[in-house]
Amino acid sequence: MGGFVLTNVRLFTGGADLTSASNKVELTSKVEEKETTNYGSQGYKELLGGLASAEIQGEGQWEAGDPGLVDDASWAQLGGLGAWSVGPDGAAVGNLAYFTKALRCDYKLGDAVGEIAPWTSSGKSSWPLVRGQFAHPPGIARTADGTGTGVNVGTVAAGKRLYAALHVVSVSGTASPTLTARVESSADDTFASPTTRLTFTAASAGGGEILRTDSTAITDAWWRVAWTITGTSPSFLFASTLGIW
Repeated sequence: MGGFVLTNVRLFTGGADLTSASNKVELTSKVEEKETTNYGSQGYKELLGGLASAEIQGEGQWEAGDPGLVDDASWAQLGGLGAWSVGPDGAAVGNLAYFTKALRCDYKLGDAVGEIAPWTSSGKSSWPLVRGQFAHPPGIARTADGTGTGVNVGTVAAGKRLYAALHVVSVSGTASPTLTARVESSADDTFASPTTRLTFTAASAGGGEILRTDSTAITDAWWRVAWTITGTSPSFLFASTLGIW
């Protein structure tokens, strides 16, 4: 990916797709500097990396009146931990994604008379910030059991983990429709004998969740999202991100 203009940034917090209500998204990742300078440092500071942290900040046009809109979602999530995913240039399968479990720590709205009603909010990381890929796009309605497109995320070394986030942004149907999504891995792109690595909580309403494997090594390099759907005339819109950290 070369240089490009930010025109298609995607922002998901929990079960809210805030893309159409956002006009600015900033992502910050940093590591604390811990000084270890001593008399043997020959006149130069010596530093060690301390605790790492990340923050996602967004702002845009205020909307309310539905659980998927920014005001409703921000109030519901304020003070809580949840999945946050950012796509710098779209949310198609394979597109670059940054995601984490974050604390919704602030929410600001309002401005002077005559201005477009704005909002600003941020989430601060409680898990590592993961650089990965989108594994399922938000714009394809799923109405029956299925599997997503495989992506080559890579093998998981011992001590590392596969992280996965799910954002269910729309649910419809009768007789208690539910979506149970899972993450599968395979040695190659055929997924002839996939292994289930993570299973999300069954979703019957909009919401988000982020999971991770244990620190055991995984030699499979290909990954995908699969799902089981129940209910009468069900339809789900959801986005998912995968990455290793």
